[in-house]
Amino acid sequence: MKFILILYMCSMNTGACLPPYEWPVQFKDAYECSIAGYEESARKLKEIGPEEVNKNRISITFSCAGIQET
Repeated sequence: MKFILILYMCSMNTGACLPPYEWPVQFKDAYECSIAGYEESARKLKEIGPEEVNKNRISITFSCAGIQET
């Protein structure tokens, strides 16, 4: 079974979220998917910067969904 990473970015001020973003790379297991989820979430928050993150109370969560290999 392979895994896909799905990222969710939301503003805690408004409760609004961007559409889920499916990472373009599949992962061989849940561990690698989870590590990538934490790393990419942190990278994106750093890219947005503390001013915007704090102003809009931006939060990024993720899930790793298992998919059947064909």
